[in-house]
Amino acid sequence: MTKNLDALLTALYVHLDDHVLPAGPQRPKPGRPRLLTDAELVCVAVAQVLLRCDDERRWLRLAPGRIGHLFPRLPCQSEYNRHLRALTPVLLKATVWLARAVPTWQENLRLMDGTPLRCGASRATVNRSGLGEIAGYGMDRSHHAFYWGAKLMLITTAEGAVCAFSLAHPKELDERKQALHLLHVQRCAPEPGPIVCDKGFAGAGIEAAITRLGHVLIRPPRTDEPDTRAFPGWLRQRIEAIIWTLKNQLGLERHNARTTEGLWTRVCQRICALNAAIWHNWLIDAPVKRSLTAYDH
Repeated sequence: MTKNLDALLTALYVHLDDHVLPAGPQRPKPGRPRLLTDAELVCVAVAQVLLRCDDERRWLRLAPGRIGHLFPRLPCQSEYNRHLRALTPVLLKATVWLARAVPTWQENLRLMDGTPLRCGASRATVNRSGLGEIAGYGMDRSHHAFYWGAKLMLITTAEGAVCAFSLAHPKELDERKQALHLLHVQRCAPEPGPIVCDKGFAGAGIEAAITRLGHVLIRPPRTDEPDTRAFPGWLRQRIEAIIWTLKNQLGLERHNARTTEGLWTRVCQRICALNAAIWHNWLIDAPVKRSLTAYDH
């Protein structure tokens, strides 16, 4: 199997159609039947992200020439948009399956970090946007700047497959509460184990709560704590690289969402594409598991 987008989409479609999203008997719905099945739409959505087409209208103009030999029937922009929004639970299911299909899922080590997801810059956008349920003003301490948007929390394996993630209002849940809630509601590893994070998760309360769940936080020491120089700084940089891949290479920073549902769909779409690339790189034994070079052209 060659290392290219066609091979990834073919393998992904076969596994989704056979093991993850088997088509069962469904009641006929009113209106025109959909042109794509759920497995086909997941593959088309993954191809859109890997080919770096942030705009759906532009993507559907380019798609016939790039993946038309694999998917000869493609919907119009409005149908694609509606079907993709309705398919968000299926994207989430595929994302979880891909994360658990990679060999490093069996390891207990996990990386955790949060990142701002900006949704607007002007006051008119804040007042008129449909993102008010999830977006709010927060502080991006890494860049020493305020932003208006949501907070994305990620828990990943060592090579970058996203095991669990969540979006939260930056004022309703701070970083530590969001992390604790995510560990409560989503399973991020076969067994609880160590989680590498930054010193923003420091605190007796959060560390005790996470310890009760069976996990152990590994973080750099604060300025008022002794420096044992035992923190794996290279792992801390790896989660930063995973966030950069999502926000820049896969276009999450340019999501262009105008509603809460649209934002959640775009987050699931980008994370599903990242997990699909890592999963396929494991299948073909690629030397760098998070590399997207073979799929972005």
